[in-house]
Amino acid sequence: MLSLSHVTKVYGKRKKRRLAVDDFSLDIETPVFGFLGQNGAGKTTIIKMITGLLAATSGTILMDGVPSESAASKRRMGFMPETPYFYERMTGLEFMRFCAQLFPKNSRTDDELGRFLKRAGIYEARNYEIRTYSKGMRQRLGFAQSLVNDPDYLFLDEPLDGLDPIGRHDLKQSMLALKAEGRKIFLNTHILYDVEEVCDEVGVIHEGKLLYAGPVANFCNGRPLEERFVATVQEYEQKKAKEQ
Repeated sequence: MLSLSHVTKVYGKRKKRRLAVDDFSLDIETPVFGFLGQNGAGKTTIIKMITGLLAATSGTILMDGVPSESAASKRRMGFMPETPYFYERMTGLEFMRFCAQLFPKNSRTDDELGRFLKRAGIYEARNYEIRTYSKGMRQRLGFAQSLVNDPDYLFLDEPLDGLDPIGRHDLKQSMLALKAEGRKIFLNTHILYDVEEVCDEVGVIHEGKLLYAGPVANFCNGRPLEERFVATVQEYEQKKAKEQ
């Protein structure tokens, strides 16, 4: 289980102080959890705190009872950032080898790395330099590298952004296959249609606050997800305006 307890993140100091995540608490046990929110809502900040790329200002984050920023937890994580960065003159396979070397206890053969590339639909381009890759191919490679350490928990930040319809379908099918293998997937996205297809539960975040967490069907309650999302944010804004 992933557990966030009273997590707060503040950027800057004094007059430039900005509260990005506000006293955030959430327990996640479901196989695929989707985080919904507008740009700047705090989704990426939360995923970076979970993976240890950012330190929380206060609060605790535990993965199966162990601090998520610990080396033991990180060995069990796979992470795909919102905008993956690459060594442009490496080939796709060379980049996968490089990523695998970051986990020396999980050494991988080229055949094993090739299977990850096949799962992401990028195998045929494995010997091309990354500088020749399209946006969609880079997204696929970013997804493939998140699998090199055989993670129990997979954190994906906008993984379907920039993909064509076939690419989106392929990666969603890969996520469902990973779910069937027993992996836990934490998905940041603003594409609501994809959430309905792959997520068991969702969390709605706005201005760093959690407005809802639970099953997708319960949240929608017979209404379109987009309509419920917009209504939830609007209700929060109206309540805030009355309190001011």
